[in-house]
Amino acid sequence: MMRNEFVTRPDGADRQATIPKGRLGFMTIVRLPPPLLSLFALFLCLAPVTAASAADTGPSLSGGDTAWILVSSVFTSLMLLPGLALFYGGMVRKKNVLAIAMQCATGCALVSLIWVVCGYSLVFSPGTPVLGGFGRAFLAGVSLNSVSPGAPTIPEYLYVMFELTFATITPLIVLGATADRMKFTAAMLFAVLWVLLIYCPVAHMVWGPGGLLGQSGELDFAGGTVVHITSGTSALLACLVLGRRMGLGSENMAPHNILLTMIGGSLLWMGWFCFNGGSALSAGPTAALAILNSQIAASAALVSWTLAEWKLHGKPSLLGALSGAIAGLVVITPACGFVTVSGALVMGLIGGVICLWAVNWPKHHFKYDDALDVWAIHGIGGIVGAFLTGIFATRLVGGPEHSGLLDGNWHQLLVQSKAIGVIVLWTIVATALILVIVQRVCGLRVSPDVEREGLDIALHGEMLHD
Repeated sequence: MMRNEFVTRPDGADRQATIPKGRLGFMTIVRLPPPLLSLFALFLCLAPVTAASAADTGPSLSGGDTAWILVSSVFTSLMLLPGLALFYGGMVRKKNVLAIAMQCATGCALVSLIWVVCGYSLVFSPGTPVLGGFGRAFLAGVSLNSVSPGAPTIPEYLYVMFELTFATITPLIVLGATADRMKFTAAMLFAVLWVLLIYCPVAHMVWGPGGLLGQSGELDFAGGTVVHITSGTSALLACLVLGRRMGLGSENMAPHNILLTMIGGSLLWMGWFCFNGGSALSAGPTAALAILNSQIAASAALVSWTLAEWKLHGKPSLLGALSGAIAGLVVITPACGFVTVSGALVMGLIGGVICLWAVNWPKHHFKYDDALDVWAIHGIGGIVGAFLTGIFATRLVGGPEHSGLLDGNWHQLLVQSKAIGVIVLWTIVATALILVIVQRVCGLRVSPDVEREGLDIALHGEMLHD
């Protein structure tokens, strides 16, 4: 692009000269006043030194990447508060809605503190193949100028914050299975121990430096194994240990406000774009692919769940549609940066039907009380997603090392299956230990009188009014 400048000729006539935009013509520089000319010459002398000094003293950060992860951190935080609180709050009975919201809010605060004290270090510091070290405890070594090797184009403080959003929401997903009957003190102690004994080791094994599963080649783009398989498996064990809710099968356990669930589910859906897209840790084509795959998988799962539910029960429900969308997002989470859009569509269709089956058949056949179907959607959905990642991962997206069964790589399917087995086994053992500790310290379940009265008024002294 060019711009027009007028230069005065010695004879007083004006002529039009064309000078490239952004450059100073030689005559323009020569005609500068002496003080400005001196400053300009000084700038030319010092500019190379300044540039070299800046390169030596700080990392090369990307403004675009930083802005994207800032936005992703905010919207991923909204998935928990108010997203999960409203999603769960609308599905429980009215007398317990504030209790589940209180668990989400307080649990978020407690886990946030644990994350900066030792959680971030245990996940992302070098250590053993199973757990990181304490080199970054209390964020030691993290400064305005530091970056993480895993995210070299954004400030490390931002990386700490983005990963914090994953750590906070994961243990609180579990508490949907124990809704209406778990003590507040028990829930908070459970969340604290859960982050330390399950989230940190599994996240290190998958994403940390020298992690056992990451080194084996397991693919988990945004937390299908780290977040969903762990939370779903823990949820199943926790609800089995606590037992069924009083009155289940004889009293009305229907959700008290589906509209709240709709609002919370929508926040989860929209926030999931940053949950998955932000996991690219850069503002680039992989983030765009992850977002598009998330939308397509969620939409496909919603459609397949709704059609199957319509056939099964005679009517399509809003709660079912929302559950289908969440199931699709769970299924695509480990694969969103590794599969094509057509692969995401097929994964969503499969995930919606399988998770609907998991909600309806196993729970009723085996008579366990997973209050908000955490195992069926997060546990089963996470396992299905991690397994299908081994089938649909493609060279087109992830490079030669990220090729699944459809690309002729049977080995990837075996790697994914082994990772699923390791994580499920670790989670079962650690959850059992946590439940024993919590039972010994404060007990797990509220008294029958508190359960009848409602956790809101009995434990927190407040309740919703008409």
